[in-house]
Amino acid sequence: MSATIIDGKSVSQEIRSEVKELAGKLKQGSGITPGLAFILVGNNPASEVYVKNKAKACESLGFYSVTEKMPENASQDEVIDKIEEFNGDERVHGILVQMPLPKHMNEYEVIEAIDPSKDVDSLHPFNIGLYSEAKSWKEIMDKRLLLPCTPYGMMILLDKYGIDVEGKKAVVVGRSNLGGKPTAALLLSKNATVTIAHSRTQDLKEVCREADILVAVIGKANFIGKDFIKPGAAVLDVGINRTDAGLVGDVYFEAAKEVAGWITPVPGGVGAMTISMLMMNTYMAATRNAETANSKHEILNSKQIQNSEPHTRKG
Repeated sequence: MSATIIDGKSVSQEIRSEVKELAGKLKQGSGITPGLAFILVGNNPASEVYVKNKAKACESLGFYSVTEKMPENASQDEVIDKIEEFNGDERVHGILVQMPLPKHMNEYEVIEAIDPSKDVDSLHPFNIGLYSEAKSWKEIMDKRLLLPCTPYGMMILLDKYGIDVEGKKAVVVGRSNLGGKPTAALLLSKNATVTIAHSRTQDLKEVCREADILVAVIGKANFIGKDFIKPGAAVLDVGINRTDAGLVGDVYFEAAKEVAGWITPVPGGVGAMTISMLMMNTYMAATRNAETANSKHEILNSKQIQNSEPHTRKG
């Protein structure tokens, strides 16, 4: 029996419709339009396409967006100066520096220049610390923390398809800072028992076969075969690999779907969620901005009332 195909495209559209409605209400209630700034350094064709698609998503949702293109030979200080400019721009609630950067730049230093409240990719150490130390998924949601977009989308897919995480064995194959580690942290927040496997893991097939939830995020085309998969397991493929046959994931889909209970395709699975979750993060950052502005307004009004009280009494 074939697995249920997890349709990331349809869930992504649901998320965008929800964000568009919420953003409209935010603008109507506070006058704030969610705003996202992109910084694109160099002439990487893939990066240009990614930024263009993200800017189109902003336009479709009624967001404000601006793209700053910088030459390949721009200095790191010039990039950081542009980040600081956007840090201080009230129209901008999210800042995204498209990776990879030219080799002469230190990506970590560039990321750390972003105001954490505008770090909608959730790459800043401050934001990583916030979601990593959260005691539960409920706490993450209640505090409206900014989350890494692709792992965030994966968690939404699990929820939309009713795949229970609590108490289940989850194996994440891959330990990168952008993929494996944040994915493991979010699964832990939902009380999964998480194993991070990688290139040095002994008996990798056996480790994977124990998983009720198997996440592949290693960047190796068709690496995970059906013999890695526990019958009935949920298989989430985060890999995107360009081959002569087209885009494929880290999971050998045609074979795996005959064993798994649920599976994400590539394309059209987890990756389809990434831009939608970026839009959600930008909306969340904008709501924080609105609340901060309201709080400052209330404090100012309170001080004005206090300062006027002696004069009122004298009258």
